[in-house]
Amino acid sequence: MSPRLRLEHITKAYPGIVANDDISLDVAPGEVLAILGENGAGKSTLMKIIFGSVKPDRGSIEFDGRPVDIDSPSAARELGIAMVHQHFALFETLTVAQNVLLGLAQSLPLAQVSRRISELGERYGIPVDPEAFVADLAMGERQRVEIIRALMTSPKLLILDEPTSVLTPQAVARLFQTLRKLASEGVSIVFISHKLDEIRALADRCTVLRAGRVVQTVVPREKTEEELARLMIGSEPPKLMHRTGKPGEPVLELLGVGLSGGRHVSGLSNIRLSVHAGEIVGIAGISGNGQSRLLGVCMGELPVEQGTVKIFGEPVNDLTPEERRARGLRYVPEQRLGHGSVPEFSLLTNTLLTADNLHRRGFIDRDGARRFTEEIIRSFDVKTPSVQKAAQALSGGNLQKFIVGREILQHPKILIVDQPTWGVDVGAATVIRNALVELRSQGAAIVVVSEEIDELYEISDRIAVMYRGNMSPAVPVESLSMEELGRWMAGLWTGSPFKHQAREAD
Repeated sequence: MSPRLRLEHITKAYPGIVANDDISLDVAPGEVLAILGENGAGKSTLMKIIFGSVKPDRGSIEFDGRPVDIDSPSAARELGIAMVHQHFALFETLTVAQNVLLGLAQSLPLAQVSRRISELGERYGIPVDPEAFVADLAMGERQRVEIIRALMTSPKLLILDEPTSVLTPQAVARLFQTLRKLASEGVSIVFISHKLDEIRALADRCTVLRAGRVVQTVVPREKTEEELARLMIGSEPPKLMHRTGKPGEPVLELLGVGLSGGRHVSGLSNIRLSVHAGEIVGIAGISGNGQSRLLGVCMGELPVEQGTVKIFGEPVNDLTPEERRARGLRYVPEQRLGHGSVPEFSLLTNTLLTADNLHRRGFIDRDGARRFTEEIIRSFDVKTPSVQKAAQALSGGNLQKFIVGREILQHPKILIVDQPTWGVDVGAATVIRNALVELRSQGAAIVVVSEEIDELYEISDRIAVMYRGNMSPAVPVESLSMEELGRWMAGLWTGSPFKHQAREAD
């Protein structure tokens, strides 16, 4: 049987970097092939070549045994190739159904598309409202839209670029059931993930890339996670620091904070949280339960409708994000392109967006900005040929390292971080987590929203859960078992307004 897809000697270079260097690989019908590599190893570029959005400089592609020239995504779709992108290709001003319809080769009535979205969401455990506007969706919900849009095309080859990065463990398990079923029906799957346990659980084979070249192809079930990590990095991965915090005075307080929601957006209801100097408070919850809106309220990007936000004991409801930054508050948002950075701007210019000490009275300290940008790149191992490289030219993980590093290296007194290690390889994730732990040891108050439950248990002093815009108590992490946390993520903590609903359902 000929391979579904065969790549021969694929090479792609950009100014200052060779993204793919003489790559050859194949994937058979019904096979799940994982692609593993550090941020910037060339994985996403290779997938874009297969999907027709990037043209290789050299090399050839065969699909179902015949040579093909995939010169556009539409040509890829005609062959039966679908892709779930790491950076979502969605129109924010359109509804979910409208976005899905745009990705289909055939024209269907919108109502039929909506019904099919609901059916696929229910069948595969990735529900999303077809009538919701994408702008109102959290990143995890947007990822569900991308996955459903790909499944709508009944693909022969399905490419998934970090598909589980903002899905809950339960949703990941359902997705893997879906992918195994698709593979059993003959669909070939190319799967990019930094989560080594997922690769071992799902993939038949794993091709490891390093610096744009194929290092080795292995059967992941025959390797430990440590062995896979060493193959990916080329050395021993860094270790997570374990330092206990010494909580001081409360420096960020939310006192009965409320914000109206809507049909597609979760509001906030009577949020009460006190974060102390020298501690990390982790916030868990399924995407779309108000976490990102909560951080927007903390930062001043969303207005407080009820209650009070305090910084160092002073109400800041009326302060702008810039005024809150001046008081020591920094923010790493969930959406790195467009919110955490301006895609078209260089890294140097993006540094200036939040580094207040580099521009005063209308003058910009260009030399200082360059030095600081170079420090970010060096300290967080951001793979880029130049500080002048546009943010959108970086891989997702490298851009994440840059944005996190930009905020941490300004030594904030309060840092709020939304999904700190989304799409980041295992080594870089440890670097980011260690930087957060070190910042805490310096006395900073840190709030981390993450759907990586293991991450929250590793770095948090206390942990809380959000469900439908409500927040559980923040309790010491060692007092909350993983099983109990799962119940809390369904709204079933003591005192929850949803506990009576569970009793009625029983």
